[in-house]
Amino acid sequence: MKEKLTIVKVGGAIVEDEAQLSQLLKDFSAIEGKKVLVHGGGRKATKMAERLGIESKMVNGRRITDADMLSVVTMVYGGLVNKNLVARLQANGVNALGLTGADMDVIRSHKRPIKNGVDFGFVGDVDKANGLMLSKLIEEGITPVMAPLTHDGEGNILNTNADTIASETAKALASYYDVTLIFSFEKKGVLRNPDDDDSVIPTITREDFARYQADGTISGGMLPKIENALAAIDAGVKEVIITLATAIDGKAGTIIK
Repeated sequence: MKEKLTIVKVGGAIVEDEAQLSQLLKDFSAIEGKKVLVHGGGRKATKMAERLGIESKMVNGRRITDADMLSVVTMVYGGLVNKNLVARLQANGVNALGLTGADMDVIRSHKRPIKNGVDFGFVGDVDKANGLMLSKLIEEGITPVMAPLTHDGEGNILNTNADTIASETAKALASYYDVTLIFSFEKKGVLRNPDDDDSVIPTITREDFARYQADGTISGGMLPKIENALAAIDAGVKEVIITLATAIDGKAGTIIK
């Protein structure tokens, strides 16, 4: 029987909110057994870029990463956010290690091709995650803290969606562990009505998702999150939960089946 592994993805909005982040790190530290933390940090990157006089460009909520912005996200994601999280987890008794996809070749990707006239620049679409290498770290009692950066194997860092990092990490580790993937953010789960925080949809199957997408119940940034969740389930991840950052015990939120 496989050991349980919990992967928690924390979004940039929580990283920016000191009270929520502090509570999440305490809750994450209290999770029993093996675990991995995946983080975003887009809001901090946008603020840092503004301070440096670099314009942030977005298309449909996704960041255009030119050479200047790549420098910013590498500094912010791989340095400022990642190392602060690692230090705070160490203070909570978790032996954490910060990683980008380039470290130990744990996540390799390719530069996203131009599509419909949109060039996202130095943005990576994942080719593979190295579950064996990650499992070796985990078996040594180390908790990986993964930044949303990957590499292409040719010396280039690529900005990569943090939900995708979480999903691909979960998929790669499903061969070694009984994996639960938790996407934590500022809402209680996937909502039927975005204006009603209590309208949480308890479970979503692939058939449900197609229906909710068609009728507009689920749209925007929630679409790729659920697509990543379903891909994880298809690859053998036991359970995916989308929930509030203060509810990462897995007892509330939306379960993706």
